[in-house]
Amino acid sequence: MKVLVTGGCGFIGTNFVRLMLKSHPDWSIVNLDKLTYAGNRLNLLDLEENEPRYQFVHGDICDRDLVMDLLDGGRIDAVVNFAAESHVDRSINDPSPFVVTNVNGAQNLMECARQRKIGRFVHVSTDEVYGTLGPSGKFTETTPLAPNSPYSASKAGADLLARAYFETYGFPVLVTRCSNNYGPYQFPEKLIPLMYLNAKAGKSLPVYGDGLNVRDWIYVDDHCRGVELTLTKGREGSVYNFGGNAEETNIFVVRTLLSILDRPESLITYVKDRPGHDKRYAMDFSLARKELGFAPTLNFSEGLARTVAWYEANGTWLEQVQSGEYRNFMDTWYEERSK
Repeated sequence: MKVLVTGGCGFIGTNFVRLMLKSHPDWSIVNLDKLTYAGNRLNLLDLEENEPRYQFVHGDICDRDLVMDLLDGGRIDAVVNFAAESHVDRSINDPSPFVVTNVNGAQNLMECARQRKIGRFVHVSTDEVYGTLGPSGKFTETTPLAPNSPYSASKAGADLLARAYFETYGFPVLVTRCSNNYGPYQFPEKLIPLMYLNAKAGKSLPVYGDGLNVRDWIYVDDHCRGVELTLTKGREGSVYNFGGNAEETNIFVVRTLLSILDRPESLITYVKDRPGHDKRYAMDFSLARKELGFAPTLNFSEGLARTVAWYEANGTWLEQVQSGEYRNFMDTWYEERSK
């Protein structure tokens, strides 16, 4: 099978490309990536140089002519769409790029794939489209969408377009929604890599509000296996939730990292909470378990230890992604929330 993966130089896309090429010797992958600030071509450079089943294409999912050419000339069998603007704080500062990529770009991909009669299309979404939970209960695939940030609203818009493409055209699209990912190659604007870097440098660890917001954490390879199962076994038109059975507060995650790194909790600094900060996410993935045979394989402590070990072994990568635009953004972010 030949798969077009979009956003394959990002965090989850990178891990998906690597895992699929390792797990499926008969698969080949074309990776279309715009290489925005969080997309790093070096993540997969070894594959470009040594793996004939992998091809990188620099481009935008909003570019209709490019996407049509790739889907036709490349004889693509399936599309997996990871391409997205994904950081909530950035969406609060400027929602426009999120609408362009996450809504218009996703629609362009679906339309091009429909016209080219692609046999399978997986749109990768997020649990944030559901909004927030109280102290009990979990999100199911039938939970109403109630996004609370520009980022999650843009993802919900694409999810609804996917539904419309299936209902209107019979387009073979499937949607996945997953809880918080962590693991290798995650861009350090997200909680775990940011706190790791600050702790290693002896800098303050900024924690929103009281730190008691709860997230369900899933190791990135477990999520990638869920996407793989959706691609190979899922029912067309369906939505599948994926989670890690690992609900933890943000402050617990931060304290656990400090413990692993033998750094003092005095580094923690509580900063002003962000607008529309959802209190709790938790995923019911019983449908994926029943229909796809999905189950997470790593618990949170094992996954976090593995993640820290990867960071420790990949200092050069971390130094590279901290430079330039990322560092400027994070300096501004921290300054604004410390006022």
